[in-house]
Amino acid sequence: MSKRTSAGNGAISKQASDLVSEPAQDKQKVLLESTTGHFSLVKALHLADYITEMNGFCGIMSVFSSLRYCLGDPTDHSNLYLALAFLPFGLFFDFMDGRVARWRKKSSMMGQELDSLADLISFGLAPACVAFSLGIRTTVDHVFLAFFVLCGLTRLARFNVTAANIPHDASGKATYFEGTPIPTTLGLDALMAYWVSKGWVLDQVPLGLWLEGTAFEFHPIVLMFLVHGSLMVSKSLHVPKP
Repeated sequence: MSKRTSAGNGAISKQASDLVSEPAQDKQKVLLESTTGHFSLVKALHLADYITEMNGFCGIMSVFSSLRYCLGDPTDHSNLYLALAFLPFGLFFDFMDGRVARWRKKSSMMGQELDSLADLISFGLAPACVAFSLGIRTTVDHVFLAFFVLCGLTRLARFNVTAANIPHDASGKATYFEGTPIPTTLGLDALMAYWVSKGWVLDQVPLGLWLEGTAFEFHPIVLMFLVHGSLMVSKSLHVPKP
């Protein structure tokens, strides 16, 4: 949620709104445009960028844990718990990258793009994979989960384009989020963790399966992903920034 322009997954790129250290940015630009040096990209990354990479790592490990559950014993929920546990750690790193960027006064467009991509994995794709692993697996379910992930993708892209147009206070911090920040999907993750603790997975998914046996069968609980995705891309919904 916290983009590097204002600590916000979901949406606010903290690195973009802070004061930029011009020499540091120029050095990174030179390194990124370098045509020689196998490790020029590694040298171009700031400390905050490496922290952002850890956010992405947590999201990827969550996806892998979901896949491991699908391939293993369905009565063993340890991989489901792991898939859900990685996501709060992703939020921690998402918060810390902006703090470090402000502390070191080093920010860049590279960091902003890394932040958005990491958030998409940790707070968009990973929760959808957990939902699939839990048993939300019909064709219609897939369409709704894909819609949810695409809303997160669109919300992050919109932020990168319009962040400068959002009103800022005297300190340069955005005064509100346009649409719900993508890290708010952790609310869905907490709910799914509760289902796992109760054993409400696979055939026991809450609210059951509707239109069973037809081409349109779906789990109505997937509609919460549809609603959440819609809230993320809302233009008129302004969530005050704490």
